[in-house]
Amino acid sequence: MTGRDGCAWGPGMMGGGYWQRGDGTPVETLNQAVQRAETFADRLNLRVGEVMQFSKNFYAELQTHEGKPATEILVDPSDGDTGIEYGPAMMWNTDYGMHQRGRTENRISPAEAQERAQKWLHDRGSDLTVGEAEAFPGYYTLHTRRSGETSGMLSVSASTGAVWDHTWHGVYISTSER
Repeated sequence: MTGRDGCAWGPGMMGGGYWQRGDGTPVETLNQAVQRAETFADRLNLRVGEVMQFSKNFYAELQTHEGKPATEILVDPSDGDTGIEYGPAMMWNTDYGMHQRGRTENRISPAEAQERAQKWLHDRGSDLTVGEAEAFPGYYTLHTRRSGETSGMLSVSASTGAVWDHTWHGVYISTSER
């Protein structure tokens, strides 16, 4: 179901169908991605936090007005389409994801999430390290680092400890802190 301004609302995917059609104009800079993310965030009564540029998409963290992480979104650089990030934000987010009615208890602490993420990388022979675990509703997201520099991200379920690598981003380019 698509409402005014090309924004999809209604039952089904992502517990509310949160997706916004772009205007067909390529998004080439972090500033342009921030503008698209702000338009999307306004619809959810959220604000934009960190925005990252990757070779395949732009990533943005959406926060509550108090600054608490709420969900993660992607901006398609080819046309400006914006929506809840697939993977953990769709599947594990207990406030904005597909299973928001299925709240589960957080059994994994931020420190445990960081340990699990590092072990997961080590078990796969990776030389990456992980940054601090940032708590979203139902999961944590951590930046991966190579030689101290951001290279990507992965997430850890707060209820099961499962790890999900964000393989869809491509190569990390830059970040805009807000």
